[in-house]
Amino acid sequence: VQLVESGGDSVQAGGSLRLSCEASGYTDNVYCMGWFRQAPGKGREGVARINRSGVTRYTDSVKGRFTLSKDNAKNTWILQMNSLKPEDTVMYYCAAGRKSCYTFATSAFDYWGRGTQVTVSS
Repeated sequence: VQLVESGGDSVQAGGSLRLSCEASGYTDNVYCMGWFRQAPGKGREGVARINRSGVTRYTDSVKGRFTLSKDNAKNTWILQMNSLKPEDTVMYYCAAGRKSCYTFATSAFDYWGRGTQVTVSS
């Protein structure tokens, strides 16, 4: 499975961005799809995840601002980010897992994209 992110950009605080992750290859075994972010020198943080049934989970810092959805026909999942803050400025990665969707642990995800940069200026 290959994952390609798009949509990263530079915006002002309060603005919105829409990140997309397109999956290709053998995607039938993908059960959990998610977005992570990572600041320089820090660990990768789970932002949002969604399972095949459409159940979503978000980290507390983005609840009410970010929405994760999926388009099964296009093998794509989309992270709509609203009310962006300067602290949202980091590299964002999409990920996919073949097994459970109960955790943001990076070990639970088998496939990773290369990342897309989001920059929010104050």
